[in-house]
Amino acid sequence: MAKPTTKIVQPVLTEEEKRAKALEQVLSDTALNADGIRETIKLLQELHQSGILGAVVSLVEAKEEVAKIAVGQLVRPPVTKAINNAMAVAESLTELEPEMTKKLAGSLAKGLKKAEEGLRQDEKVGIFDLIKALQDPDINRAVSFGMNLLKGMGQGLKE
Repeated sequence: MAKPTTKIVQPVLTEEEKRAKALEQVLSDTALNADGIRETIKLLQELHQSGILGAVVSLVEAKEEVAKIAVGQLVRPPVTKAINNAMAVAESLTELEPEMTKKLAGSLAKGLKKAEEGLRQDEKVGIFDLIKALQDPDINRAVSFGMNLLKGMGQGLKE
């Protein structure tokens, strides 16, 4: 009866065999992806001819200096104010209902169109015209909306 196998010997590859195996794998991968490699070479040639590749290489080589400049620009007071303002606006927008925002934007567009038509007519508006206009349900709705908007803004400014 045969003795059971107790030891498995793994073949030890020399450095030259490892390199040959790696080269064989690279050649195999190259053959499988020949079209992609050709396109990549074509892209690199175009970038080189246009000078973009040189600029990118220089940018990568100067990465520490570029990073210092970028950080320096980002911490300037106008930039930090702009970032803080954008964040505040984004936070405020999360509190608004999208349907109301859409309705308000549509109403504003209609209002601007109507205002442009009124400018073309170049009519004078008197005090009696204003009183008469308040009887118009559309104008009254807009004035009421504006008054409530101002009231809410005033309450918000008091806080």
